[in-house]
Amino acid sequence: MAETTTKPKSIPIAAKETGPGPGRYALPATVGYQKHDFTKTMRPAYSFGVRLENPMFKAGFSPGPGYFINSSISRYGKDGTPSYTILGRQKDLNAFKTPAPGTYSPEKVHPQGERHAPAYSMGSRTRFRKSDTVPAPNSYSLPTMLGSRIATQRAAASYSMTGRAKTGSFAEDLAKTPGPCRYNPANPNLCKKKQPAYSMLGRSYMPGDSTKKPGPGAHRPEGVTTNKPKAPSFSLGIRHSEYITPLIIDVTD
Repeated sequence: MAETTTKPKSIPIAAKETGPGPGRYALPATVGYQKHDFTKTMRPAYSFGVRLENPMFKAGFSPGPGYFINSSISRYGKDGTPSYTILGRQKDLNAFKTPAPGTYSPEKVHPQGERHAPAYSMGSRTRFRKSDTVPAPNSYSLPTMLGSRIATQRAAASYSMTGRAKTGSFAEDLAKTPGPCRYNPANPNLCKKKQPAYSMLGRSYMPGDSTKKPGPGAHRPEGVTTNKPKAPSFSLGIRHSEYITPLIIDVTD
């Protein structure tokens, strides 16, 4: 009887597999007309054109969206309805301009044969009078006529107001006595029975424990697993492979 040996089954390693992953495959597109899915109905596709390089199509030559189109312009051309406007009367350059009645001033015309009254005007000082030292009319001033200032002239009466004298006036204090406010009243507690005195103190607090106590929401009895059975819990680990290079770090002394 022949003895048969069975080989242990090897565990497959994902890193050894050389086939493409799920992201390698892609369904054909259903948008546009290039490489469209032939099993689907193709819809019309639109695209944006590029700006022409011709200088006549630059940004400064084309109107924007707010371009105003005249209502009289249609796709067949301009509206042929006649339009009229009111213009001003043109000026005739060759016509004679007759002056109005208010242009004449007959009152300014001197009668013929009559003598003219003398007319004077004030001109500027000539250049030969620059060194003239004669004072002007406003340099002279007449003396005042109030008070006895001019011996040869009769002056009007003048009055003045003097200050109040400290001696001999009605408000002079001859007795030199102090007023009622000069005396300070004596404290009655010095010579009589002293009255009770009260003061206001600060608020006092009872001594107590100032440590922070946990509230009802701070306790979690459902999370206790010391004396109660614990439900199974699972976590996602890290996939290990024999093809991963181990981390090598230089340790300095």
